Amino acid sequence: MRYGIVLDEVFLDHSVPSGHPERPERIQVLLETLAPLRRRQDIASVAPKAADESAILAVHSAEHLERVKATAGREPLALDADTHTGANSYETALLMAGSAIKLVELLGAGELDSGFVLGRPPGHHAERDRAMGFCLFNNVAIAAQAAISLGVVERVAIVDFDVHHGNGTQNIFYSRSDVLYVSSHQHPFYPGTGLLEELGAGEGRAFTVNLPLKAGSGDFLYSKLYADLVSPILLKFDPDLILVSAGFDAHEDDPLGGMDVSVEGFVRLTQILNEVARKTAEGRILYLLEGGYDLNGLSQSVLASIQTCLNGREPEIAVTQEAETEGYISKARSTFSQYWKSL
Repeated sequence: MRYGIVLDEVFLDHSVPSGHPERPERIQVLLETLAPLRRRQDIASVAPKAADESAILAVHSAEHLERVKATAGREPLALDADTHTGANSYETALLMAGSAIKLVELLGAGELDSGFVLGRPPGHHAERDRAMGFCLFNNVAIAAQAAISLGVVERVAIVDFDVHHGNGTQNIFYSRSDVLYVSSHQHPFYPGTGLLEELGAGEGRAFTVNLPLKAGSGDFLYSKLYADLVSPILLKFDPDLILVSAGFDAHEDDPLGGMDVSVEGFVRLTQILNEVARKTAEGRILYLLEGGYDLNGLSQSVLASIQTCLNGREPEIAVTQEAETEGYISKARSTFSQYWKSL
């Protein structure tokens, strides 16, 4: 197996105000934690590469691109209450998006089997014409569109386990059937979207799968949900590539989220998604960093996720609230089973 990682000090250059949770230290702790792992022979360290503007324009409006581009070289700006830029933010955002495209190309060429883009700023809240929620460009949407436009694949599944709903990713692909978007997220919570009933529109009907979860949901619910519901839907969709918006802010110690997922819980999600990728996408699965704001929780979850991809291991998941878990899965299954006969 050949696993590619993009992780570089250049991603420290996107500056935010002091005290902001999406801070450069997120990358610094990953550089330190993953240093021994990256010396393995089966790990390929891939240099960041900036996206062309054409790749950005494939999912974002020209007005949005110009708005973010205009921040280059300028003093810090607030695009909204949560989303900030510094002098180097535009270039850093291009590197994050472009690195995802680069790994997609390497996966398509058979030079890599899977990988992880560990950069910032994150992307899944960025809509076609709006930066929001710490996100400037929608990295996973850009990578998915590039994979299709370049002829690497025909169908892409995007799985998003960030604690927040990826409203931007949903909106970009809401009317399309060649990109399946699956999101598990805390609800009610920022940004307020992601209800079960948000299923897509037109040709995209049923190709948006939202799994809103109440605060406090933990390892057992997540693992059952992904094994019993997400996995069958993915297998039926039969993607050529799986992209994962890997947000670790559902971690039990995260200061922004209210979930109760442990490192072992993220190991189980990784295990399930990798198994689906082996059955449907020739093993091609690419993780892109989204949230995760407790530095220890972030670093240990990312490390365990990568180790699971490389070595595989059985996580220890305790059974909790089984009746409540089954009730939720039954409700979700009744919503989606009319579209996904695999359920």
